[in-house]
Amino acid sequence: VAIIGIIAAIAIPNLLKSRQAANEASAIGSVRTLGTAQATYQSTRGKGKDFATGLVALVADNAVDTALGSGLKSGFNFTCVGVPATSAGVPSYFDSTAWPLSTGNFGTGNRSFYSNETFVVYQQDGSVPGTWGTAAPPGTRLPPAPAVPIE
Repeated sequence: VAIIGIIAAIAIPNLLKSRQAANEASAIGSVRTLGTAQATYQSTRGKGKDFATGLVALVADNAVDTALGSGLKSGFNFTCVGVPATSAGVPSYFDSTAWPLSTGNFGTGNRSFYSNETFVVYQQDGSVPGTWGTAAPPGTRLPPAPAVPIE
């Protein structure tokens, strides 16, 4: 019994870390999928100008599956908000975010992820609900520090 207890004490933390790593990898892939879906939407339904306004539009266009379109997948929350181009010449842009439902040793993940129309995926430790985008114009928008690009 003692030997089984020792083995379990070693194996369970590694199992939890593996699950978190898998959830985070899935979240990164899903954020990239949202970017690809936005690019496809812009070139087809957006008439080369506008991104989709949100997950509902991407699901309706069959650009993402219903699991990702629900905003909850693999232990992460997802948002994707697009802003149409304006008549004043400001181009369309979008923000995609993913943050874990819970963090810590028993959480679903320990990093949050963000991407926008530059299609660069950024990461940040911890859970950051909501959007990371700023009010700066497209092309100059960056996530707030300490977010760093995923390499």
